[in-house]
Amino acid sequence: MERKIQELPQVDYANLIYATRQLQVVTNTDEELLPVFQGICASIEDGVTLTKQETKQAASERKAAEKEKAKENKKDIWELGIGAVLMAAGIVTEGDLPAVSAVLLVIAYLILGRHVLLTAGKNLTKGHVFDENFLMSIATLGAFAIQDYKEAVGVMLFYRVGELFEEIAVARSRSQIMDAVDLRPEVVSLVQGSEVQVIPAEQARPGDLLLVRPGDRIPLDGTIMEGESRIDTSPVTGEPVPVAAGIGDSVISGCVNTSGLLRIRVEKALEDSMVTKILDSVENAAASKPKIDRFITRFSRIYTPIVVALAAATAILPSLVTGDWQYWVYTALTFLVISCPCALVLSVPLAFFSGIGAGSKLGILFKGGIAIEALQNVKAVVMDKTGTVTEGNFELQRILPAKGFAEEQVLAMAGTCEQNSTHPIAASIMAAVQKQGITPWAPDSVKEIAGKGIEAAAEEGTLLCGSRSLLLDAGISTDDERAESGGTEVFLAVNGKYAGSLIIADTVKEDAKSAVTAMKRQGIVTAMLTGDGPETAQAVAAETGIDEVHAKLLPEEKLRELTQIRSTHGSVMFVGDGINDAPVLAGADVGAAMGSGADAAIEAADVVFMTSAMSAIPQALSIAKATGRIAKQNVIFALVIKAAVMVLGLAGLANMWMAVFADTGVAMLCILNSIRILYKKQ
Repeated sequence: MERKIQELPQVDYANLIYATRQLQVVTNTDEELLPVFQGICASIEDGVTLTKQETKQAASERKAAEKEKAKENKKDIWELGIGAVLMAAGIVTEGDLPAVSAVLLVIAYLILGRHVLLTAGKNLTKGHVFDENFLMSIATLGAFAIQDYKEAVGVMLFYRVGELFEEIAVARSRSQIMDAVDLRPEVVSLVQGSEVQVIPAEQARPGDLLLVRPGDRIPLDGTIMEGESRIDTSPVTGEPVPVAAGIGDSVISGCVNTSGLLRIRVEKALEDSMVTKILDSVENAAASKPKIDRFITRFSRIYTPIVVALAAATAILPSLVTGDWQYWVYTALTFLVISCPCALVLSVPLAFFSGIGAGSKLGILFKGGIAIEALQNVKAVVMDKTGTVTEGNFELQRILPAKGFAEEQVLAMAGTCEQNSTHPIAASIMAAVQKQGITPWAPDSVKEIAGKGIEAAAEEGTLLCGSRSLLLDAGISTDDERAESGGTEVFLAVNGKYAGSLIIADTVKEDAKSAVTAMKRQGIVTAMLTGDGPETAQAVAAETGIDEVHAKLLPEEKLRELTQIRSTHGSVMFVGDGINDAPVLAGADVGAAMGSGADAAIEAADVVFMTSAMSAIPQALSIAKATGRIAKQNVIFALVIKAAVMVLGLAGLANMWMAVFADTGVAMLCILNSIRILYKKQ
């Protein structure tokens, strides 16, 4: 279908996405081409319908379609049950009442094979001779011709059961993945004065006030206007610990309000909210086909005519020599049924779609099967420091008082000097002052000394707070004890006497050390690139266990260092969050961005970690490797089983029952194997 649509002169690009049942088309004309596409698809596969997707299918519509399909499956189950009972009755009466047995088996065959026979007839008119329906029809009708009724009915029953299980397995896996990633609300509770009106979610607009009850999902991105609660962000970010939220806090759609009653003001409409972005990301990711998927498509295109030629040779050449046309034609038909490449064509894209779904459940958004495939080959993970390995916020780490001074005194002096400053270091000092319940002194005057610090006059004396050079300029010597943790050292003096120092540093993320350990267990080399000084960078590396540190780098130097690391270790993944990381993200084999980072970084990345947690890095690598393993398992398993049964078939040791198992049975097992990744603990 994809190839024939792509061949149309009005079409620049066509991509048929098996996992999401979507056809993406780029055209170079205003002409209405939907009927043309419909004609092409219907000429290839009976019963296919195309509809233009004006808006994304709502979850309720998808569920309704799934229920309708489930009803059809129930009809199939009834048919299979009746056919199986009639077949059993035919086998039981075969000895005593052969005529009755024959009638029962013929009726059973017509019930079980009616759809297969009709489809085969329709496809013949379209020139599709070697499809499964035609092969099953010829094989079973051939069995009837030699009066082997049990074989004909049994093979048709087994084939129908396999097809049904395969269909159910595919539908269930699609449904589970879509349920995991489609968090869009159907309706929202709109507050209008004292009344609450339930309206479709797509009708809500920015500025509307929505009511969110305890236990409800946050429907749209917004800001809390009334109420307090704890928000479970795990459906979006994978982060298991609920976070406190109150008036003025932003909340993102898809998260769950666990306790309090909230009123939120809508900031983004449904199509712009996080829940839709996640769904878009998954659908776009499914459209990006990995190399193995493209290989299987090309392989099937070559494989099918070769198999048909071999089957024709099997039917004709030995028959000309032996004269036993019946045996060799049956063997050739068995060979053809065995060779159908369904297991390969279905299971590989489904395995990657499952990997994409498994990632989204943990707040990891892969931008395609290509990204997952590239992650499988990563040998080194290179990380930016601020915002990736560290939280990106400065905190007071240590207080080093001089002899004769207490820690509280030193902190109070610093608070006195910094209480009116907006500098990030001043903010971290004041946060520590408030946390410890210390009341700063009231300064009579405050003077800022550019690039060095602050001089304050208070009742207790003249205070100096700033760099070492600020104190040295005033003729005050400082102790030689230095910070072991890296970070920025703030020195203090009162009335010309050294009072002590404060160590201010960016906080290393709680999970950084365990994440680096997990990467090392996976055989990954870890490195950190940062614009900070070597002392601070080495301290962070020592705390987390990162192997290599490259400090004091400009943005363009980061790309040079990344290239060097790649030449030493192999394929590289870069993780960053800043706008200055965009060039490095684009230049890496795989670029990953923290969800809290700049839009430019997120846009340039192949993978986005919504949690902004370091633990997402080894999780993403684990999912990618598991996905690749499962896809390869499916290919190897399908080819080995098919090859083995083909050899048995050519040797005359495989019957049509084995052929059907090698087709539908293997396909079903590969499909079930594909969705294992959804349930695998990462």
